[in-house]
Order: sequence, then C-alpha cells, then structure tokens
Amino acid sequence: MKIVVQRVKSSSIEINKKIVSKINFGLLILLGISVNDDIGDVEWLVKKTLNLRIFDDSDGVMNKSLVEIGGEILIVSQFTLLALTKKGNRPSYINSAKHDLAVPLYEKFIKLTKDKLGTKVKTGVFGADMKISLVNDGPVTIIIDSKNKE
Repeated sequence: MKIVVQRVKSSSIEINKKIVSKINFGLLILLGISVNDDIGDVEWLVKKTLNLRIFDDSDGVMNKSLVEIGGEILIVSQFTLLALTKKGNRPSYINSAKHDLAVPLYEKFIKLTKDKLGTKVKTGVFGADMKISLVNDGPVTIIIDSKNKE
C-alpha cells in the first residue's frame, strides 16, 4: 500500500462539476492499494499517517501530528500510485488491487481514520473521475510505502 501525504491549507474534490468533499487545514491522502496488501498494511499506514509529525509547533518546527493540531483529512483512492514504469512509456497497473480487494481495504482505512478523528474525515468516491484541488502548505509532500517499514 502506498500513500502520498500532502499537508494542505485546503483541499476539495469535484465530481461532475459539483464539490463532493472539502477540508480546511490538514492532510490530503492519496491511497494506492496493491494486490499484496492486507489489513496489516491498513493498520500500520493509518497509525503512521495520524502520528506523522509534519505540523509546526509554537517554535515553527515540524513537531506536531494531525491529531495534535486537530486537523482534517481527505482520503482519495488512487490506483495509479502502483504504476510500473520500467518498461516502455505506457504505465502498467498490474500490481493495483482489483475492486474486490481494494474496496474493503479502502473502507477499512477510512473507518480506522474516522475512529480516531470522527467527522474530520472526508473522502472521495472510489473509482470515480475526480478533480482534486489543493493548496499545499509548505509544500510538504511525503510518500509512504507499507512494504518499506524499515
């Protein structure tokens, strides 16, 4: 499982020219689920994401987590994070999980995040064509792969 974490001043998702989700200060999470992922990957990534110390403390040092600052989170499924690009110019998505595996893991990621943050969690629509807007704060953008824990 791979995620791209972006610290944002704001972010929103538009589907069919209508805003369906919007957050203010917090994190935009792009979530890619692979064929090799399981509940352990979800649990590890949720814990890592919510405790990632990338928000400024009173001294301007990135020393606080999303939980500590009371921020919001926007979670978006993005199978293209699993693209293989070694051969040719057309990415292969063979490692991206199919719906029957990806949807339950995506939903579990959302549930575990909501268990900790409640209504501060917003989402995209799995499989939809989404237009994502964001104001990246910093910029701070971090890529985390659950298969590279060490």
